[in-house]
Amino acid sequence: MTYNDIINRIATIYDRQEARAIARRLLEEAFGLSLTDIALGLVEKLSANETTRLEQMLRRLEESEPLQYVMGKTTFCGYAFRVREGVLIPRPETEQLVEMAAEAAKQAGAEPRILDIGTGSGCIAISVYRKLRDEGRKPLVTACDISTGALGIAQENAERLKAEIRFVKCDILSPDGQMMFNGEEFDIIVSNPPYICQSEAQTMHPNVLRHEPHTALFVPDDDAMLFYRNIAAMARRTLRQDGRLLFEINRNYGKETSRLLAQTGYADVETVRDIYGNPRFVTARKQN
Repeated sequence: MTYNDIINRIATIYDRQEARAIARRLLEEAFGLSLTDIALGLVEKLSANETTRLEQMLRRLEESEPLQYVMGKTTFCGYAFRVREGVLIPRPETEQLVEMAAEAAKQAGAEPRILDIGTGSGCIAISVYRKLRDEGRKPLVTACDISTGALGIAQENAERLKAEIRFVKCDILSPDGQMMFNGEEFDIIVSNPPYICQSEAQTMHPNVLRHEPHTALFVPDDDAMLFYRNIAAMARRTLRQDGRLLFEINRNYGKETSRLLAQTGYADVETVRDIYGNPRFVTARKQN
């Protein structure tokens, strides 16, 4: 099997430029082949076991399975996170939310209390913890999710990345979930909740629709604010005075999200654009 053979097979799913990038990443990260190795034809000199493994990975890619699941990992904020079906693959734009949460947490003293709602792979909670700990702080981080499977993966990532996170199973939309953290007080609550409307699914790539968990992606068309409304209500009871609430949002609903937070009683509501220039985050401060 040649390098071009690999590209041609991946190009049945992706455009050729993206197929080439995927092929290079697959060969480099899974088989340790550099661009020079590829140019020297070392793809054709893989062992029988390696060739079998490569064939299995290509078949999964041809079934529209995301590369991150095929390799079992992805990089986020410079850390290697394990991912598999059942957990949302972290997106590059969410790294900005981590930076924002970590910066806000620095204003809360040496031991900021942080809650990550809908943690998935644990990428936000773990990355914020590591950034703060590496600067000499002692963050107290709690992360919750409705999915037992996702919490298991998040726990694996936390142990491997040496992050001390308290993981809790919680359905934030249920009455019990709304009351779960009553009696606790957080300096920062951060969330990247489901925010894609069902009607937007038709524009999405098959590798997302067929493999990533729909419960972590979609909200009903007639209630785009479902998670924001519930999280904002819960945060009013559990954020300390002047604590910060940070959301990743659907870029089509920036005004609606900001309006919701203002109507719920938050101050200093601000919409922040992502690295692509899209309105992607909303932050707010709790006030009495």
